Amino acid sequence: MAEIQNSNPTIRNASDLPTRWGRTSSPTTKNDPLSFFASSIPSSSYPVDPFEPAPASGADSDDDVVEPIDEQEIYDLISTISDPEHPLSLGSLAVVNLPDIHIKPLARDLQTVLVEITPTITHCSLATVIGLGVRVRLEQSLPPRFRVDVRIKEGTHSTGDQVNKQLGDKERVAAALENAQLMGVLRKMLETCQ
Repeated sequence: MAEIQNSNPTIRNASDLPTRWGRTSSPTTKNDPLSFFASSIPSSSYPVDPFEPAPASGADSDDDVVEPIDEQEIYDLISTISDPEHPLSLGSLAVVNLPDIHIKPLARDLQTVLVEITPTITHCSLATVIGLGVRVRLEQSLPPRFRVDVRIKEGTHSTGDQVNKQLGDKERVAAALENAQLMGVLRKMLETCQ
């Protein structure tokens, strides 16, 4: 990575990114001496209280229960991945977008997650690395019933077909994941994941 290809990318404000978790804005006053710390204290507004006992159900085991996973949850998993070229997330650079994530039934108990990524520039040389980072994140995070398909969104990259061919080839992906230098880049990208 000798030089940055897109030194001035369009950046989204974090408050404009879609998320399932509600944003809380605590009112601060100039007279309150602790107002400086108010933004650094995590809020306690969980959608579900993690310490509240779960309601009793008729089943003895939850092993047979399949929790649904939707596009928003997929977005939340991958939007915090760091861009390999900029100190920003893929969500804030609009490389990953909620409308470009699709979950489709594949077979009886299988589903395919399709993520279309949009590089910041049409000749981005790191598009394959970004796609590989998204693939690794999802394969590590999702249950085995999901198949992951990461592609370049049509018309957003000059060599999109070639990049898609690389990202879709299991043997190339496996070989790439054996490369120590590339794995170092991927680890750095995934450090920021929540």
